[in-house]
Amino acid sequence: MDPLHVLSQVEYMLAAPRPELLPRFSETAAAVLPHRAAAMETGDCSRLPIKVHGDPEITGAVTSAELQRLAALGVPGRAVVAEETLGGKRRKLVVLTSAPVIGKGAMIALVPTEEEPADSALEFVAKLWDIVSVNAAQRATDPEPAVLESNIAAATARARAITDLGQTHATTLTSLLSVLRSRRLGDAAARQTATDLAAAALVELRSIADRDQELSAEPASEAFGTLVTQLAPLVRHNDVTVDLAGPDDERPLPQDIAHTARTVSRGLVLAALERDSSRVRASWRIDGQHLRVTVRDDGPDVARAVPATGLTERITPLGGRWEVDAVPGWGATITAVLPLGVQETPELRPLDRLNPRELEVLAGIARGKRNRQIAEELALTEHTVKFHVRKILGKLEVTSRGEAAVLARELRLESVS
Repeated sequence: MDPLHVLSQVEYMLAAPRPELLPRFSETAAAVLPHRAAAMETGDCSRLPIKVHGDPEITGAVTSAELQRLAALGVPGRAVVAEETLGGKRRKLVVLTSAPVIGKGAMIALVPTEEEPADSALEFVAKLWDIVSVNAAQRATDPEPAVLESNIAAATARARAITDLGQTHATTLTSLLSVLRSRRLGDAAARQTATDLAAAALVELRSIADRDQELSAEPASEAFGTLVTQLAPLVRHNDVTVDLAGPDDERPLPQDIAHTARTVSRGLVLAALERDSSRVRASWRIDGQHLRVTVRDDGPDVARAVPATGLTERITPLGGRWEVDAVPGWGATITAVLPLGVQETPELRPLDRLNPRELEVLAGIARGKRNRQIAEELALTEHTVKFHVRKILGKLEVTSRGEAAVLARELRLESVS
């Protein structure tokens, strides 16, 4: 394979907007490992941790439980070939996982069209996935303000829905166990079998809930540990003394809060270093329902001790605020106060109702493309595109393609992650 072509393909993927990351990876990987579908689970996106691409017969039936089991099979840096369930059926799969230094990593499962993929193809896609997932993790740790705003709304709504679903299923299965364990039932063998099935269902339900918690939150101490890793190369060869004090708290932080806290901490520390400080202290503390991110320095130029506009844009969508205490000759203390929860779920933007495939189809509609042209661009059948168009019109509460196109342009579809 031509090295220049490989580099151009890598550049093509790394430059992808977030909704296009999986399709572009799938397109590039297909050159050496042809496949029908791809399903991805990432720990760095609380809004859409599961993304799919390819044959709708497979992708339309993918579940989080299936991806959780596949993630357990993965070996970071290697392509694992296995017979497992995806989209409700047993299939030959290629499982790729990553474990970057920053971020929670990601897993992707490919459904190959070849019975025995070549070793060279497996090595290529494994290395390609490592590169892409590292880049994606870096980008996820510093999300745009607009992404944060929609993420916090969607994550809150999702958490409530999952909680309700979990409680409903747990109640149902607990009642089933109670009935099946009753001595008034005569068929012991049937009762034992049903009990085992119900108990296994309860375990799986709890496992899914635990996995969802893992994908949407991280312990405060671990989140701060990631910050320490990020700051290490910045302060290692600096003459300024930098003290880092973690929260010493295992309570989970929503990922958007953790990402923002790290971004704010880095920005405030770098600003303090530029003010000729001799000592800087960065600390996190959980105070009730708030995370307090504080950076204190002894720099004499307190007139410049004002949070940068970019940092304010980071905390505002999350309901954050600043506390600034600057005394000439004594230094400055700047604290970002970030709420750990949302009291009322903000209304989602219309485009947040659409899944990644529907966003791709809507983008084609917004460009004036007809169904056949969209189908050719996305490698779908025209019937499938028509199905997506109907779903899009319903979700956006519009009656025509023209209205959907206008709405997409007004809401700047290209900026949606």
